[in-house]
Amino acid sequence: MNGEAAVLDAGDPLAPVAEEFHHPLDAAGRRAVYLCGHSLGLQPKAAATYLAEELADWRDLGVRGHHVGRRPWIGYHERLAGPLARLAGAAPTEVVAMNSLTVNLHLLLVSFFRPQGDRRRILIERSAFPSDRYAIVSQLEFHGLDATRDLIEVAPRPGERCLRTEDLIEAIEREGPRLALVLLPGVQYLTGQRLDVAPLAAACRANGAAFGLDLAHAIGNTPLSLHDWNVDFAVWCSYKYLNGGPGAIGGGFVHARHARDSDRPRFAGWWGHDKASRFAMGPQFRPIPGAEGWQLSNPPVLASAPLLASLEIFERAGFDRLRAKSLAQSAYLRDSIERCAPGRVEFLTPAEPQAHGAQLSLRVPGGRATFDRLGEAGVIADWREPDVLRLAPAPAYNSFADLDRAAIALAGSLPK
Repeated sequence: MNGEAAVLDAGDPLAPVAEEFHHPLDAAGRRAVYLCGHSLGLQPKAAATYLAEELADWRDLGVRGHHVGRRPWIGYHERLAGPLARLAGAAPTEVVAMNSLTVNLHLLLVSFFRPQGDRRRILIERSAFPSDRYAIVSQLEFHGLDATRDLIEVAPRPGERCLRTEDLIEAIEREGPRLALVLLPGVQYLTGQRLDVAPLAAACRANGAAFGLDLAHAIGNTPLSLHDWNVDFAVWCSYKYLNGGPGAIGGGFVHARHARDSDRPRFAGWWGHDKASRFAMGPQFRPIPGAEGWQLSNPPVLASAPLLASLEIFERAGFDRLRAKSLAQSAYLRDSIERCAPGRVEFLTPAEPQAHGAQLSLRVPGGRATFDRLGEAGVIADWREPDVLRLAPAPAYNSFADLDRAAIALAGSLPK
């Protein structure tokens, strides 16, 4: 191990947090270098305990578990609101744990994409995650609109890999009165670029367009200030940096200025109805003020328990400390790759600390064979065709020694 990595690990106050997670093993039986938290975070050890407790309450209490279990199920999602709000930079009433990312996106588009007259266009980035694009196009078609005319896509400049804030703002201003909605990522999934959200939100408000964010790669990874940025809505999944497990419950944010806008159209369900009269079973829907009013159904407890276990780790570790370690690790990994494989790879992720999260995206020679050799060397990473390798050290469970191993393994996996 590099001497610098040993020193950094020895002085890392967050090093013990890694022992709160299960780590996969490589073919040699050693702990693998897991750099895939941007796709699926590792399992918190407490997740199994929490799941077992919910199963035990179900076994022992039956329906009474809704009210008298150790964590009563009726308000289970409320346990997640405070920690999620702190990660989102929001008030607890502005966030809700519910559904999955694309379901939440559709629900909020129902409310915030309201095409009228010439104001009917949606602006996204050209390399948007496919599910986002599918959702946007289907919403346009649902309203009888034509994506070839009403979908505006902004791409990086020729020869560049990342979006420029000024180009996005210019497109928002150019579309002006024709623009109904802007949907952008907090962190771009392929390049790892972190967008500068505040000026984009301001440009949308100045031009009369609703503004939403996909935070799948941002929440639990980068600092967020959704309330202060004046974002209208946001959605996320919880299985990446939030370590909620495959199929974990997702989440959403709705700004407080929309909290009591009961005239705004929405698809309604009984769990979004006023809590005081929910079980009166009346015919008139009265939405809960805030993000909870967009709920449809009671929370899936077994899909929420692992997320609760993970959020408690975030609370104990402190996000500011996690972010500081993340920036140090991404810089260290970049330097280590440049030292071990000088000139052999191209970094797609911006180097500026405030312009990225944990993820480093690289263009590598050798195609899929390079990725396969890296896996054989005990490094679990992620591949995107035709030549992009994504590495994401998660500060909660990766060490600096992991990053040394990854850089050495990558150099040895490149074609000769």
